[in-house]
Amino acid sequence: MPKTDKTNKVKNILIELNKKFGTPKCALDYSTPFELLVSVILSAQCTDIRVNMVTKEMFKKVNTPAGFVNMPIEEIENLIKSTGFFRNKAKNIKLCSTQLLEKYDGQIPKEMDNLIELAGVGRKTANVVRGEIWGIADGITVDTHVKRLSNLIGLVDNLDDPTKIEQELMKIVPQKDWINFSHCLILQGRDKCIARRPKCDECEINKYCNFGSNK
Repeated sequence: MPKTDKTNKVKNILIELNKKFGTPKCALDYSTPFELLVSVILSAQCTDIRVNMVTKEMFKKVNTPAGFVNMPIEEIENLIKSTGFFRNKAKNIKLCSTQLLEKYDGQIPKEMDNLIELAGVGRKTANVVRGEIWGIADGITVDTHVKRLSNLIGLVDNLDDPTKIEQELMKIVPQKDWINFSHCLILQGRDKCIARRPKCDECEINKYCNFGSNK
């Protein structure tokens, strides 16, 4: 599909989803940039609902880099166990906290290059944090929902690599909409375009979707 057709498709999709969702926000609950960073690390292969359940209790006990550095790794593992892959996530949270204290006086760096050097932080996590905290859009957050919908709709052509998907989406989504675009696709993925049982007949963007319009 030509770039101009995909650009028009994005424009129409955003019109419909903005009508539906208004101004969507991040579904993760947080009160500080560090809490958001930890929450996004925990969200890998886990639902935001589950992460919010875990962090609601965990952040009452520990919610700073110093707190995690001083907490035994086994205790961190127990606090986050239900999010899955808890050993690796606990290791990353503890190491990330150490890096923040040693390099940035416990503060979250704004720069993409600095963020992705932190343990457990890739482009997706960095894009979420930069977009939510500072409104900076140097890229598009590509989670499992954005990846799935972008392929089904036909915005990308059978791509699996999130970095390649992000690069293709950045060519057709206006930069001013990068943050909003991710939020909209994530919400639509949870509401209508559910992985195992997509509700194509009920979907508000069905006519713009290659998969949905061909069903």
